[in-house]
Amino acid sequence: MRQAERNTLQGRNVSSIPWDDFRLVKAIADTRSLTGAAEALGVNHSTVFRRLAEIEKRVGLSLFERHRTGYGLTPAGEEMAALAERMDRDVTAFSRKLAGQALTPSGEVRVTTNDTLLVHLLMPVIAQFRRNYPDIRVDMVLSNQALNLSKRDADIAVRATDSPPETLVGRRAASIVWAVYGRRVDFPEATPAEPIDEEQLYDRYWVSLGDQFGHLKAARYVRDHVPAERVAIKINTVLGLTEAVAEGIGVGPLPCFIADRRPDLVRLTMLNPDFSAGLWLLTHPDLRASPRVRAFLDTAAAEIVKMRALLEGDRPWVG
Repeated sequence: MRQAERNTLQGRNVSSIPWDDFRLVKAIADTRSLTGAAEALGVNHSTVFRRLAEIEKRVGLSLFERHRTGYGLTPAGEEMAALAERMDRDVTAFSRKLAGQALTPSGEVRVTTNDTLLVHLLMPVIAQFRRNYPDIRVDMVLSNQALNLSKRDADIAVRATDSPPETLVGRRAASIVWAVYGRRVDFPEATPAEPIDEEQLYDRYWVSLGDQFGHLKAARYVRDHVPAERVAIKINTVLGLTEAVAEGIGVGPLPCFIADRRPDLVRLTMLNPDFSAGLWLLTHPDLRASPRVRAFLDTAAAEIVKMRALLEGDRPWVG
């Protein structure tokens, strides 16, 4: 590195650099490539190349070193990327506060959850919410990953978990209880009073959640009790797991609120408390006073209470 560049941005006038230039430098730093930065910013590669050259000319320093493995920051680039990160945090924090101070329940609320909860739980909740608040639009983001509510990837997260992030606030609306299910036609003898002895099931074929869900209690149960050669299929979605049981591919653990509504499925075991998880409604602290966020949280909590017996496996046996 030339000594002139080691002086970085100190003493130079950066106040005239537009915010978009900081965003561009941060995007290149985050992705280590012009192509990745272009995708993140929604522009083409040549635009990023040209604007980077203009920025470096304006500040009189190289901001990146071009390596075979990607674009690496120079000391000057590190300063500019760090400043861009601080600016980004300030902008998103200000945006959250504005959203939290909205006076009327209108606009858009972005909710993240997974496909299982959306299809089998939240659709009637959303329908009721829209009837209550027709001026609020709902933007659903389906993801099994924890989105960054601090950066407004979403306003509300609906998650089945026993360990909600400490950075979020919310309420536990219910418990989601699981049991082992099979096809009713394959187990005509199974009744509420006489469930199948679990040990008798271990020699049957099973279905299980995929390895990426190995941290979930139901997946751990299958791994710990069922020989690997008896696991016929692994699937990375509960919706697929349910259909695999319904097709007779194997028995397996399913959430009661899904399986108990299927007349073709039968509960084979007692409710297993080791499978249960909390159903949480979560938001960022800066957004909890937002009228539209509060409206969704209150509506969701009220509607989920009506479904608590189903979620917790207490609804009458479907026979």
